[in-house]
This record gives sequence, structure tokens and C-alpha cells, in this order.
Amino acid sequence: MTELAYLVQNWQDIVRFSGEHVILVAIAMMFAISTGFPLGVLMTRYPELGRPILGVANVMQTMPSLAMFGFLIGIVGIGRPNAVVALFLYSLLPIIRNTYVGITNVDPAVREAAIGMGMTDWQLLWRVELPLSMGVVFAGIRVATVIAVGLATIAAAIGAGGLGTFIFRGISMVDSGQILAGAIPAALLALLADFGLGRLERRWSRHRHARETGDR
Repeated sequence: MTELAYLVQNWQDIVRFSGEHVILVAIAMMFAISTGFPLGVLMTRYPELGRPILGVANVMQTMPSLAMFGFLIGIVGIGRPNAVVALFLYSLLPIIRNTYVGITNVDPAVREAAIGMGMTDWQLLWRVELPLSMGVVFAGIRVATVIAVGLATIAAAIGAGGLGTFIFRGISMVDSGQILAGAIPAALLALLADFGLGRLERRWSRHRHARETGDR
């Protein structure tokens, strides 16, 4: 009951920190998508680049989060820039890998038919491979977003704000109300992001199916 009372009494702070949390994740994901997606496409055209690109992304993904934030302090300082860079680096692997897997798993017969129709490599990519692989790409973005929402709570340790502020305060004061004030909204944000991106993915699939049916 005490925890519930704390949540009700501090709802304005919860909303404010939730907004900071969303901004951190949104900025990081914008950079991650605009970087990871082209890298995934590049790997399909130049397979020899696959191992080094995935190797670097894997190293970033496996580095402990606190170590990453600490390492970046010497480069970008503390606060939001540090958090954005760290979340960006952690979000790269799912996007790069799913983009690569989605494109390379396109049915070879479909690819050969498109080439037989005289399509250039660029046309093959944008008119055939990407539309057929977007479901897998969206799945990678969903995974990366959920990971970023969870990791953003740790960003409060380096002064970046967000819902982790409540959690670290609660831990230092042994106050379960404050811990829940950070943990519950963060979990809800992760679920909301996954649900929203899932709906966007399904809408894309329905739109593509309707367009293909209309073309026939």
C-alpha cells in the first residue's frame, strides 16, 4: 500500500522521467536504425565485410553496460550524450543482423526471376529484397528498442536522467516505492514499444499483401 501511495503522490515526476527515458531511447534508436540498416544491406552486397562488422557489433553487445557507460565518460563525458552513444552501440547488433538475414533469406527463385526481368542490383534491392525482408528487419528493430528501454534505466548512474533515477534512489535509500516508480513505468514502456512496433510491422505486411494482390 505504501508503494502504491508513493506512485500516486509522485505521478508528475514519473511522467517527467518517463519523458526523459523515451527521448533517450528515441534518439539512440534513430541513430541505430540509420546506421545499422545500411550496414546490414552493405553486408549483403559485400559479404567479406560481414565478419568484421558483426564482430564489432557483437563486442559492443557483450560489453557490460556499466563498463560501457564508464568507458564513454572519457570520450563524451557524463549525462545524456554518454547514454545516447551507449544505447546506440547496444542497439546495432539486432538491426544489422536481422537486416542481413532478412535480405539473404529471400527466395533465390524470386531473386533470379527479378534479374531475368532485367532489374539492376539497385532495383532488385529496393523493389524485391527489401519489401520481402521488412518483417525480419522490423523484428530486429523491436528487439533493439526493448533492449534500449531496459538499458536506459542504468543511464541514470551517469546523470542521464530517465526512470533509472527512481531506481537508484530507491536502492540507496532501501525504498521499494521508489524502485517500483522506476521499474513499473520502464516495463510498461518496453511493452508499449514492442506492441506499437508489432502493429506497425503487421500493418506493413497487410499493405504489402494488398499491393501484391492488386498488382495481380
